[in-house]
Amino acid sequence: MSQFLRNLSLTFAAGCFGGLVHAYLVWYAGDMGIPKSFGVALAPAWSLFYLYSRIVWGGIWGLLFMAPMWKSGFWTGVFSRGIIFSFLPTAFQLFYVFPVLQDKGMMGLALGTLTPVFVCLFNAAWGICAGLWLHLNRA
Repeated sequence: MSQFLRNLSLTFAAGCFGGLVHAYLVWYAGDMGIPKSFGVALAPAWSLFYLYSRIVWGGIWGLLFMAPMWKSGFWTGVFSRGIIFSFLPTAFQLFYVFPVLQDKGMMGLALGTLTPVFVCLFNAAWGICAGLWLHLNRA
């Protein structure tokens, strides 16, 4: 049981770290006008609510890293697992959050045609950072 709790806390913390990096990356890119230069309206304001929600949701999505994986091969690498696991929060954002909760159209296309590309890239950064944090903190 203690190993399970250790893995649970490590994966949640890894996801929180990935969420922090994700929040900063999305905010910084928006602040620099990078999405806007591609016709995408992704420029969140930096606030405690923005930061808190990204960190907590990052931690929740980080629990994906508890999923049993194959013992060898491409799927076990830090970067590959992070990118693969980032597909789930990406799909959730594109097919539920944008169209249902935020009324931004399917895949957030009301924010711009390339919105899905930015969401994929930002969430891949979450997955890579969470996977790297987890890799470095597992003893």
